[in-house]
Amino acid sequence: MFCSALDVGTIYQDAAESFGKLLASYGYGVVWGGSNTGLMKTLADSVESNGGTLCGVSVEVLKDVARKGAHEMIIASDLNERKKLMREKADAFVALVGGTGTLDELSELIEQKILGYHNKPIVIVNTNKFYQGLLSQYETMKREGFLKEDLKEVLAVVDSPQDAIAHLDALLHGKSSTI
Repeated sequence: MFCSALDVGTIYQDAAESFGKLLASYGYGVVWGGSNTGLMKTLADSVESNGGTLCGVSVEVLKDVARKGAHEMIIASDLNERKKLMREKADAFVALVGGTGTLDELSELIEQKILGYHNKPIVIVNTNKFYQGLLSQYETMKREGFLKEDLKEVLAVVDSPQDAIAHLDALLHGKSSTI
């Protein structure tokens, strides 16, 4: 689960809160960046207040803002170790709105899926058309020959947390999973 650790607009906070509630109500465990700030906090609060489980994966330089009391908290030595641990622990990946960290993690997962390192679902929740520029860039890369795969073969883009959970639940068939 990738999203911003910064405080952002209400529409994005509402989406993170709604998605956390849905994840918990569907019984999905959540692996997330471990921060107790911004959208990461909003998501974690919602998951926990609705009975869900949290596994945080933070990094040494951010351990001071790591959430206390998560079901599990792992402090990785650096971002590469963090991304590896999150990839190993999660059965699917969802990107809510975020900054450069979210973009880095999302881009790496897309490339790893294209290269066959994993075949796990990737979902972008395009709240308020936040990712429109990125999606346009992927279309340009495809059109100009820099991307062989059609992005629709690699990931799903949805408009809302409700669409994301419906998509994931159809793929994961309601089995006990972590997102």
